Amino acid sequence: MSVWHRLLSFCILCLFTLCAFSQEAEDTNEESVSKVILLHTDKLSFDQYRHPGAQILTGNVQFQHEGVFMYCDSACFYQATNSFDAFGNVKMIQGDTLDLVGDMLFYNGMDQLARVRHNVILTHRESRLYTDSLDYDRMFDLGYFFEGGKLVDKENELTSDWGQYSPTTRQAVFNYNVKLNNPGFTLISDTLNYNTQTSVAEIVGPSNIDSGDNHIYSESGFYNTQTEQAILLDRSILTNNGRKMIGDSVFYDSKAGVGKAFRNIIYTDELNKNMFTGHYCLYNEKTGYSEAADSAVAIDYSQKDSMYLHADSFKVYTYYINTDTMYREMRAYHKVRAYRIDVQGVCDSLVYNTKDSCMTMYKDPIVWNGGQQLLGEVIKVFMNDSTIDRVNVIDQTLSVERIDSVHYNQIAGKEMISYFRDGEMKETHVKGNVFVDYYMFDDDSLMIGLNYTETSELKLYMKERRMDKIWMPAATGTIYPIIMIPKDKLYLSNFAWLDYVRPLNKDDIFNWRPKRSGTELKASRKYKAPIQSLDKIKRK
Repeated sequence: MSVWHRLLSFCILCLFTLCAFSQEAEDTNEESVSKVILLHTDKLSFDQYRHPGAQILTGNVQFQHEGVFMYCDSACFYQATNSFDAFGNVKMIQGDTLDLVGDMLFYNGMDQLARVRHNVILTHRESRLYTDSLDYDRMFDLGYFFEGGKLVDKENELTSDWGQYSPTTRQAVFNYNVKLNNPGFTLISDTLNYNTQTSVAEIVGPSNIDSGDNHIYSESGFYNTQTEQAILLDRSILTNNGRKMIGDSVFYDSKAGVGKAFRNIIYTDELNKNMFTGHYCLYNEKTGYSEAADSAVAIDYSQKDSMYLHADSFKVYTYYINTDTMYREMRAYHKVRAYRIDVQGVCDSLVYNTKDSCMTMYKDPIVWNGGQQLLGEVIKVFMNDSTIDRVNVIDQTLSVERIDSVHYNQIAGKEMISYFRDGEMKETHVKGNVFVDYYMFDDDSLMIGLNYTETSELKLYMKERRMDKIWMPAATGTIYPIIMIPKDKLYLSNFAWLDYVRPLNKDDIFNWRPKRSGTELKASRKYKAPIQSLDKIKRK
């Protein structure tokens, strides 16, 4: 036999083998598709004119396919195509966890697709899905509706135009006109994912959540409908009675009334015209407590010019909340720097009380107003409609007015009170060990001498930001001509001009500049009069 004959015989053998294998695969594929089994019917008939190729079943019809039992009043069973159309009291039961009922069922056993129509109810564990048209894909265990539906799960009721539900994962997806009703809140969205096992709603589109006075807007996040806790992303917004919190991410516990924002936060109180910015903020709506940290800035915008206040951290306490006597106290801790066009200040810590509109500055506090500088151990700033009404400086007080780089008007004493009008200092009272360095000018504003005075009390009156007149009781002092001023009289013993510490603008409040070494205030020692005990008096 030639080589060509052998090659031809081999090809014919391969062809027959391939044909036989293909036929075997087709037979195996047909056997892999299980048949829909008719279990029972009261009556079986045929109508080749109306229903060619169908078995017409009437009364207590029961089918079984792949572990699923299906019931109806009547059906047309197409055994050749492994499908049937069921009518009247349709019910499909899969295991002991899923029931599907409706008025009509079109079932295809080849692709395991059940199409149920009219008065459809899909029940899976504690969840029920109501719709008028539902397609249930048994192969992927997925039911989806497209003509409006409602899912009832525990206390939640979700409605939408289109949606799907997977009994295996218990995950539901809703689209178009989505609304989630709960006794505690209402969620409206365009797209929402919901898990009936965890009761967690995943926000994947523009959504609004309302619960009483609280409102949440988010386009990305998670809301636990049982615990009413939300994790919100992508600059979500939380509002409550005129207060608004925005952050890259926001956590909110509705039951506890606690909201937290992280990274690039903006917390606004529109009623009191103030706000916080930074990278962390917390607010408790039930107690009125709030805090801010990490590049935190408190901003008061109630006046024409806003006040910017920076510190390592802020804490706000509310007392007698929701009463007529309610007031708040804001505390700023460490490296406090404040800036407004007309006034600036620095200190280590600060407390502002709305009860008396008093801001108290502690540890090396300094306040600037134009060319005026005030410093002492403690400074109390009293506000009137967010403008400065008066400033009270306690212990080691010093007031400095800069004339030029060499000459400064100076007043030192134990306690000092300065009164303001329209943002400008008009009057200052000083008590206890008062020392004054005051430069005199002639009518042509030419400096002519220095008045150095020591007294027990002083009243200073300002005009157009300049010293106008001074009152004091008995005093000792000396007037020095300009060319004869002793060097030791140019500056008082506690003189300090700390302009290098002063905030230059609202961005400079982040740049902490401490006092130069040796210029810090020394804590003054305060002595109390000795009190004799009763035992010592008796012994005497």
